[in-house]
Amino acid sequence: MLAASPILKAQLDPFREHNRIPKLDELITALDFEPVFHAKLPRQVYNYTAYGVDGEFTLRRNRQAFDWVDLVPNVISHAATPATATELFGTKMAYPILVSPTAAHVALHPEGEAATRQGTTAASNTPMIVSNVASLPIEKIGAAATGPFWFQLYAKEDPELNRETLDRAQAAGCRAVVVTIDQQASAYEREMHDRNLTPASGRRGSTREVKPRTPYRIRDFRLFQDWKLFAELRKMVKVPLLAKGIVTAEDALLCLEHGLDGVYVSNHGGRSLDYGPSTLEVLPEIVDAVKGRVPVLFDSGVRRGSDVLKALALGASAVCLGRVPRWGLGAYGAPGVQRVLEIMQAELVQAMAATGCPSLAAIDRSLVRTDFP
Repeated sequence: MLAASPILKAQLDPFREHNRIPKLDELITALDFEPVFHAKLPRQVYNYTAYGVDGEFTLRRNRQAFDWVDLVPNVISHAATPATATELFGTKMAYPILVSPTAAHVALHPEGEAATRQGTTAASNTPMIVSNVASLPIEKIGAAATGPFWFQLYAKEDPELNRETLDRAQAAGCRAVVVTIDQQASAYEREMHDRNLTPASGRRGSTREVKPRTPYRIRDFRLFQDWKLFAELRKMVKVPLLAKGIVTAEDALLCLEHGLDGVYVSNHGGRSLDYGPSTLEVLPEIVDAVKGRVPVLFDSGVRRGSDVLKALALGASAVCLGRVPRWGLGAYGAPGVQRVLEIMQAELVQAMAATGCPSLAAIDRSLVRTDFP
């Protein structure tokens, strides 16, 4: 009792102002969650969430691009309580925000993706896109909460393996399928530096020992993919089908040509191709190419509600969050996921009010000025 007494200050670090974990309601922005996430998890687990491909130029550029877009205020308006509700593929959403697919949530919290889904459901039924490489079976994740969820697929060369995976996801209740096509041969230098820090465990989020085919240990098991893949998958999927990893207008048009129901603009959060463009830079040309024929989703680098507003102004139908919910999960479990999403939602409303947008329909490119290099 004496050792824990706040009067004696026995638990304070004499070399720093404090070393306690803050209470959840003390965190004001999504960025406040990352230091807590960093403090609570092993280095290799933190790095798995934090790193980008190769030298991480694109990872940094994703964030920097938001500094190249200015918001233009309209101070005389009737936007005191902006309307943020929308609908995507028949799913009604309180905000144009989803949670991106990310792997291995059990490395962040013992309850894994089940806790993530509970947090997303508690945050105004925010849709969660469940990763194909989740820690838990899709049936357990689907049963963890009542909110809507989608499923993300890493296609395999054997069609029957794809069929089995997709049948299980659809039986569990997924409302759309997102096929990731931008992870053919990535290499992560930060993982290479860390690979000898801990024993290999064979799990995502750890320093796994992989038999190298090249010095960079390139994972080349997805190089079989081509556009014919979607003709096969379409026969297996009864819900809307999207391609994730689009960063050019040409590929967006190919999505339409091959009958996809949506385009997902993403560079895997800077984890796909280094020295590629940021997603915010290429979003306008992709939106112009699609011409409203299908929804355009967007992710990579989003950290604030104002970032969400900028992406919407440049034409995104909805914005997906990847690292931010992981910070919330690793720091505080399901309540952390809920809190970080509610912060982003509230910041979006605030940004819309400050710029004079009474509704999502009022958001267009006149709201922003861009200065991309």
